[in-house]
Amino acid sequence: MPRYAQMVMGPAGSGKSTYCARMIQHFEAMNRSVQVVNLDPAAEYFDYPVMADIRELIQVDDVMEDESLKFGPNGGLVFCMEYFVNNFDWLGEALGHVEDDYILFDCPGQIELYTHLPVMKQLVEQLQQWEFRVCGVFLVDSQFMVESFKFISGVMAALSAMVSLEIPQVNIMTKMDLLSPKAKKEIEQYLDPDMYSMMTDNSDTIRSKKFKKLTKAICELIDDYSLVRFLPFDRTDDEGINIVLQHIDFSIQYGEDLEVKEPKEIDENPDENNFEELFQGQVES
Repeated sequence: MPRYAQMVMGPAGSGKSTYCARMIQHFEAMNRSVQVVNLDPAAEYFDYPVMADIRELIQVDDVMEDESLKFGPNGGLVFCMEYFVNNFDWLGEALGHVEDDYILFDCPGQIELYTHLPVMKQLVEQLQQWEFRVCGVFLVDSQFMVESFKFISGVMAALSAMVSLEIPQVNIMTKMDLLSPKAKKEIEQYLDPDMYSMMTDNSDTIRSKKFKKLTKAICELIDDYSLVRFLPFDRTDDEGINIVLQHIDFSIQYGEDLEVKEPKEIDENPDENNFEELFQGQVES
């Protein structure tokens, strides 16, 4: 049987550890088993048990204190992750060989790990060799996405991770519970954005013609190919969390041996007549 994994990614402070903690509670309420693996060698604290912790293998503080290396925080983290890649046996032993595992990998927030370094891509490939079905979960702080240009920046970060890792990816706006009612209403336009109208609304604020042309090209690329959309994540809303989990489960076909599931919001008003006609046509054929 396959095994399942979520790669929980996103910038520092986007709420990755909070997401993992809330997902554990949600899984327990559904009587489903889930485990968490911490892959952030600079993590200081998280309020949930982990089945494996990269800090048992290597820590950023130890690397920074090594006088022969002379790394800063970012260089130290990159060194730790490259050391981790060369020691996948440690992770393999920690994960074991239990079938039907469902594991959340709490990943570091440095964007360079998902853009021009092969570290996370190598991890995904190794997990796939261990028969994991992997889904990327990219988190962005909703409080950061209240302006269109900041939103485009967040979209490009999510798109960069998706292109680099080449796995199904669900993008999530976190900390929705911290927004005011007014801000929540304003941010709804960014969940499934119309990039053309967004570009038109802000065209007057762009002074540089070259920058305006570049921004237009990016918006057209995202809009034409429907590359990125976001789901809201409110840690106080069980129904919203369930919808997020349904999208993730659908992308990796969790439990396909029992029943193929689709996200709850994909088809809220099915055309019963068309369905009956299709079914009748299949029977007759």
